[in-house]
This record gives sequence, structure tokens and C-alpha cells, in this order.
Amino acid sequence: MKTWEIYAIRHATNDKRTRGVNFISDPDPTALLTLDFFCWVLKSGEDVIVVDTGVDPVKGARNGHEQVMPPPEGWAALGVDPARVETVLLTHAHYDHLGYLAALPNARFYMQAEEMAYVTGPWMEKPTFRHAYWPDEIASLVHLLFEGRLHLHGREYEVTDGISAHWVGGHCAGQEVLRVRTNRGWVVLASDALHYYEEYERGVPFAVAFSISDMIAAHDRIRELADSDGHILPAHDPRLLELYPAMSPDYVGKIIRLDVQPGMAS
Repeated sequence: MKTWEIYAIRHATNDKRTRGVNFISDPDPTALLTLDFFCWVLKSGEDVIVVDTGVDPVKGARNGHEQVMPPPEGWAALGVDPARVETVLLTHAHYDHLGYLAALPNARFYMQAEEMAYVTGPWMEKPTFRHAYWPDEIASLVHLLFEGRLHLHGREYEVTDGISAHWVGGHCAGQEVLRVRTNRGWVVLASDALHYYEEYERGVPFAVAFSISDMIAAHDRIRELADSDGHILPAHDPRLLELYPAMSPDYVGKIIRLDVQPGMAS
């Protein structure tokens, strides 16, 4: 059976976020809690799949996010030619995941149909729900759809041998997670269904939510899909840098490998 390597590119960080900004009704709201930003590359032999594309640095800076590594630089370090990438999975359409769509000129993109309905529907009249989206990036998705380069799939979708997409909602209407077969078993790339390990450890929701009930229910679904809690990967947790090794000494703090057994990174 086909197995995949998983690499995370740490493309941005924000070390000025507080717990009160990150979690709903946190007991220590003024304490700092860094928010890291990752996008991912899945590799199996010569096959490559890109997962999300990172944040545009200008848009990120408006919210205090500092760029660490442009995703195209990370792709190049992993031996990935953006012009040859054929498949890009979009776990949802928040702006920190869509910033480099144009850097992948020949790719076909895949996303939950419910996310597209959400970002082009009446919920976007409400500032609470639209604040993490940028209209130019949503327009880019519409253009990709009309060009035949965006496939909008159902809640459960078999991407390829060893990779499947699963709707969980919560963070946004079309939030999905990815189940990936690796040499150490089934790993769940939770994307923003889990920003931090702490969310499922304590059973608490992240502060940016479309449905808090779906967000909490997603914790159980993620556990069902993963071989163990040690096979679950959140999208924004600095703890990942402590648990997983850098791709090489030159990329410490920038590119880490997530398909290996977690432990104290050297």
C-alpha cells in the first residue's frame, strides 16, 4: 500500500497573540501564546500533493503575522517545482491558507463544496464570519472554478491511494481534515479543526468558530480517523517544532517532517 511523507512549512508566526484571543473564555486571557502558521507537502516517491498555500505576507502583517518562509521557497527546498504541481488540497478558504494560489499555475485545486457555498453565500454578510476571508482570494476560487481547475467535492472524498478528505466543520462551514497513510500508520492532518493540541486535550474550542458544537464534535471524529493521539497534527501549534525534526539543519524552525514518530526534536 502506498505511504506518504508529510512535511510542514512554517511560513509565518505571531508571538504577540494572547490566550484570550485564541480561546473562548480562557481563564488566563492576557497570557501570551504564540500562533505558528504551517502549510504542507505530501510526498510519495515522485508523487507530490500540496496542502494549502500559506498567507500573503502583506495581509498577514495587518494582523501581526510575521513571515518566516515564503511557501514557494519551502516548496523549492523540498524539490517541488510549483509549475509541475498537479494537485492542491484546500482544507478551507481562510486567507492564511490561500495566499499563494497564483504560484501554482498548472494545479487543480480540491475543496469542500460546503466551504464554497459558505464563502459565496449569505453568511458573508456578517462581519463575524467573513473577517478571515479576503474577497480577492474568494474571487480567485470562482475564477479557478470557471477554468475547470477547482473541484468541489462532498464531505467524504478519496483523494488518492492513502489520502482522504473528511468534513468536520466547526472552525468554518467547510473545514476538512486529511487522513494520510504513513509508514507509522494513519496520521490526521487536522488543519484548523485543531489549532493547538490543547484544544482536544482540554476539550475547548478555538475562538474563531462558525459552529462551536461542530468544532468540539470534530475532536472525536479526528480521534476516530487517527491511529492514536500521537498521530494527530494541529495546524498552528509551536509544540510541533519541539516534537518533530527539521528536514535538515539548514531548515530548523522552517520545515519539519511530520510522518515520523513524535518525540523531542534534535
